Amino acid sequence: MDFINELNSSQQAAVLNTEGPSLVIAGAGSGKTRVLTYRIAQLLNQGVPPYKILALTFTNKAASEMRKRIAELVGTEIASNIWMGTFHSIFSKILRFEAERLGYSSSFTIYDTMDSRNLIKAIVKELKLDDKVYKANIILGRISMAKNNLIVAQSYAQSARIISEDSSSKRPLLGDIYRIYQERCKQSDTMDFDDLLLQTNILFRDHADILDKYQQKFSHVLVDEYQDTNYSQYLIVKKLSELHHNICVVGDDAQSIYSFRGARIENILNFKNDYPNYNIYKLEQNYRSTTTIVDAANSIISKNKEQIPKRVFSENEEGEKIKVLRALSDKEEGFQVSNEIYRLANYEQQDYSDFAILYRTNAQSRIMEESLRKRNIPYKIYGGQSFYQRKEVKDLLAYFRLTVNQNDEEALKRIINYPKRGIGSSTMEKVREIAIQHQISMWIVLCNLDKIPPFINAGTISKLQKFGLMIEKLKDQSENENAYDMAMMIARSSGIIDDLSNDDTPEGVSRRENIQELLNGIKDFSETAYKDGANDKLSAFLEGVALLTDQDGEKELDQNKVTLMTIHASKGLEFANVFITGLEEGLFPGQQSAASTTALEEERRLFYVALTRAEKRAYMSFATSRYQNGQITNPRPSRFITDIDPEFLDGCHILRDEPSTFKLRSTVSSGFKKPNITLNTPSVNIPDIDRSKLKPIDSSQLVPEMVIFHPTFGVGQVTNIEGFGMQRKAKVLFKEGGSRTLLLKFAKLFTQQD
Repeated sequence: MDFINELNSSQQAAVLNTEGPSLVIAGAGSGKTRVLTYRIAQLLNQGVPPYKILALTFTNKAASEMRKRIAELVGTEIASNIWMGTFHSIFSKILRFEAERLGYSSSFTIYDTMDSRNLIKAIVKELKLDDKVYKANIILGRISMAKNNLIVAQSYAQSARIISEDSSSKRPLLGDIYRIYQERCKQSDTMDFDDLLLQTNILFRDHADILDKYQQKFSHVLVDEYQDTNYSQYLIVKKLSELHHNICVVGDDAQSIYSFRGARIENILNFKNDYPNYNIYKLEQNYRSTTTIVDAANSIISKNKEQIPKRVFSENEEGEKIKVLRALSDKEEGFQVSNEIYRLANYEQQDYSDFAILYRTNAQSRIMEESLRKRNIPYKIYGGQSFYQRKEVKDLLAYFRLTVNQNDEEALKRIINYPKRGIGSSTMEKVREIAIQHQISMWIVLCNLDKIPPFINAGTISKLQKFGLMIEKLKDQSENENAYDMAMMIARSSGIIDDLSNDDTPEGVSRRENIQELLNGIKDFSETAYKDGANDKLSAFLEGVALLTDQDGEKELDQNKVTLMTIHASKGLEFANVFITGLEEGLFPGQQSAASTTALEEERRLFYVALTRAEKRAYMSFATSRYQNGQITNPRPSRFITDIDPEFLDGCHILRDEPSTFKLRSTVSSGFKKPNITLNTPSVNIPDIDRSKLKPIDSSQLVPEMVIFHPTFGVGQVTNIEGFGMQRKAKVLFKEGGSRTLLLKFAKLFTQQD
């Protein structure tokens, strides 16, 4: 067929050799989808009926794209008869045909996550368990992990290891909840998402004739992104290919980054053990990126021990070296990134859609969003919400709004029963009806419950009054406190911090990080506002947030925007210019990952994925000070930067003292021209300071010539002290920020601990 001539020699070999087990290792940007598509077209060209081909993907988008390409080659009718789709869609189809064998009807329904959580909540309530301990999302995550490892409820309850783990987490009855949950699903003729895989395994295990039927049916099995398969998916694929052995899996072990979802890199690494007579094809030519980016990515991933050897190369232009941006703070990091985007967009006429900002955790998006907005740079959050639109952030902001304005009914309705206070929706509906009847706000109704004819019981009235008193107290305190101190009072008094502290799932940890990031932002706002003599109260912060998140005038169809996303969400995408932010020890790689070789190698693969998203330019940024958990930290730059051969880096001189650390001999160019400003400051040789030994210093201890550290301006030396009491000020000459005068009452200063 003509399409064969469009392929390079390695791609041709993977497409033409269609018999027997095949492992196609597809490096980043190597044309994986094209090879998988053309291999299917080749099978059809060889006379294999389309209904005997099973092609499994992880996303509907990938399946749709492949089907469209195949249809262009062989026609829509033939393409439509291929069994092609996601694991869950294909096995749901099989289960509907065979449901009666498992005690279900062919019309069974499928629970989504919310359905499952609601059912678990009901079971916990029936068992009279503490829902703060037996949280629905924690229970569902535990059940999901069990199912993906083919552990049914009966086996779960009999496992000594699992029983011990549940007891240690103070959830000894989790096995009972799992059993009842499955019984209820069966009674309701429903399956959840994980059941579609679990029940398929049970079907093939317990009914040999059914397994034989589908083994006969599918003469060729193809699997995309094989490195992302979990144990349940792996076993189904292995069983279906046992008869014909015509299995072709495509993937890249260097891009295995989903272990938290149950993915097992062992599936692709051990393919050779499962199929000793296999053929391996390596797609090593990268068509996406410059040679510099590809070679840098090779140098980083070569540090991993658990991998299938390959050498990805590119015949594209050499391109620019990877720029390393060094910032004094996380706020300055956002400033540098947004300024470089502004420069390239305005002076090199690049579209905003050519840029992506990648980060390890969702909480990092706040500073990037604010920096982009200050530059009037349009952006979109990919695979998630804007920071200020996330539920936990909106919940706390609603408390702020109600503290400032008690007549804000939308804020009241949002948080009246969060965290749970036993105030139901029916009660609030009655309150709303009275407010409408008397043309007053719901808050006024709550404040006058003793004057209104009883419409709810005494217990509910007491809960409403208790809530009202809490808000009134917070309102009174807000008159005298700055935004940060007030925000901390509200976060604690409301119960939000306690509620989130009880959730140790990845989702719960992310929510806590987002709340802490919001509080970090408010702290920065308060300090900056007071220093500038501006309003530092909570009302002023809320006004700023309202303007910041105002989307009026933004066209929904306008896709010319900078993309912000987590690195996990970026897999499979590509951009001309990519910024990898927050490259610091403890953040990327994370603190827990550094203690485990396996976890650290996955973090390195995640960094490899981030770097290989870039086509033309790649940037890596880190901050030497960052707010974390309300405190200033001074992280070291990530070891991943020194994992890269220095010849591919621009602006960073590296001394390789240890694998996990390096020193910078000079500051790094941010890639944009700084204003030509002359600072009238004395020429002073300011000593350096060990930022790992910083301790807060009382302003009364400051004396001229003392070397200090400021979170925003960095290392400086006190040149003069003036004023008294509340007006006491210090003039400080900073190494990189010039001479500045600080109002000492509000300046957060540090010095080196002896």
